[in-house]
Amino acid sequence: MTKWLNVDQQHHWRAYIAATTLLHEQLSRELQDDHGISIGDYEILVHLSEAPHRTLRMSQLADSTLASRSRLSHQIDRLERAGFVRRQACEEDRRGQNAFLTEEGHALLVAAAPTHVTGVRNHLIDLLTDDEFSALGRACAIVAQHLDQSPHATSVSSANGDAGRTADSASAT
Repeated sequence: MTKWLNVDQQHHWRAYIAATTLLHEQLSRELQDDHGISIGDYEILVHLSEAPHRTLRMSQLADSTLASRSRLSHQIDRLERAGFVRRQACEEDRRGQNAFLTEEGHALLVAAAPTHVTGVRNHLIDLLTDDEFSALGRACAIVAQHLDQSPHATSVSSANGDAGRTADSASAT
């Protein structure tokens, strides 16, 4: 038998859906308007900047950005045409491919990071008390861990804790 949400639970659930959708759209719009990239592109650049030699295997990059292999491939195609990343054959396994962050891509990331971090602060962190933000982080970590262990999960283990990290001290996701 279905255990329906009570009025308070329904209210909080809908607030969560609205907040996460609007926040993601706002952060992406700010990056697009100021730097010509989506938040998904930004995430790719961040992950590559944090990798040894600014290089990740495409499958690992897809997992760490929570993107499908197909979606990531299209994003990398766009970023490669713009000169921000380059595909390279994987030395360990010639069948695989790596994505490499170019100097142009790194420069874009360094330029875009303040826009992103300011948006995260203005639209989330500074609206909450430290206790509220900590509670939000703990709750999201519980949900992410649960979903990562579900049978249909996309790995999020490398994505946990991303909100406060920096890339070459220049970016945060």
